[in-house]
Amino acid sequence: MTEKYAVVVVGGGAAGLSAALVLGRARQRTLVVDAGEPRNAPAAHLQGFLTRDGMPPAEFLAIGREEIARYGVELVRDRVVEVERGRDGTVERGDDFAVVLAGGRTVRARRLVVATGLRDELPAVPGLAERFGRDVLHCPFCHGWEVRDQPFGVLGTAPTSVHQALMVSQWSKDVRFFLHTVAEEELSDEDLRRLAAAGVDVVPGEVAGLVIEDDRLTGVRLAGGTSSEGGTTHARSVLFVAPHAVPQTGLLEQLGAELHETPFGAYPVVDATGLTTVPGVWAAGNAIGFAEQVVHAASGGYRAASAIVADLLMTDLDATARV
Repeated sequence: MTEKYAVVVVGGGAAGLSAALVLGRARQRTLVVDAGEPRNAPAAHLQGFLTRDGMPPAEFLAIGREEIARYGVELVRDRVVEVERGRDGTVERGDDFAVVLAGGRTVRARRLVVATGLRDELPAVPGLAERFGRDVLHCPFCHGWEVRDQPFGVLGTAPTSVHQALMVSQWSKDVRFFLHTVAEEELSDEDLRRLAAAGVDVVPGEVAGLVIEDDRLTGVRLAGGTSSEGGTTHARSVLFVAPHAVPQTGLLEQLGAELHETPFGAYPVVDATGLTTVPGVWAAGNAIGFAEQVVHAASGGYRAASAIVADLLMTDLDATARV
């Protein structure tokens, strides 16, 4: 027989586990389906989360899984491949969604929390992916303190990369902005004024690769030149990049959730609690935006869960009153 849950949480990162913790403590039968692909897996530590600053992400998640288990929350290593609403397209009390897992299991849930996050696609520069999360970074708030005052590079992939180059200048006064795929004429007069005021050097030309010595980044090499190794090499210890964000919105799209376009992809339209335009479906964490840090994701999961608890209670009370 198909198992029934009050809530199925899709995704076992900070947002999903936080939601599951609140739901479990509220005595809601909850299942977390976790594919085991956290966005911050390449990072050695997470920063900026009060009382958890510097904790390895894997340890953070392991503790979270232990905590939800205390309240009877179930967690399965699997992937949700399909979600279907009631046959008539309405939310029906007690039997609202059929959730199909890749392993063949199907469960039913009254409410859903989608915390599937996003996937980072890195620019196609040789060596970049291998160093990501070590000395190739994307978020100065996450890693800036740890690499402060070192020679920084910033890889230009879009006009918005100017903002990244300006931001990282808070952590180092030796910053070079490699235009890479950004044409010089794409920089506005305001961009150039701000870059100059921040002391950021603008370096035209495409980046061909990284220089790695003793398993650490020592330089950024430009294309061109006559040697087999390319053109000029700039000594750099850290390179900031802006990954292309790929929101994991497949399940939300299956359900007909409304999305809105942002500079970092299309994300679901949600209210202050994370409720999407699909009744009974909430979203949290990087499933609702590119800039959701771990602390934001945990908070979003909490908000979604508390809203769901109230929603289920009022639904049941109204049904009882009608009887």
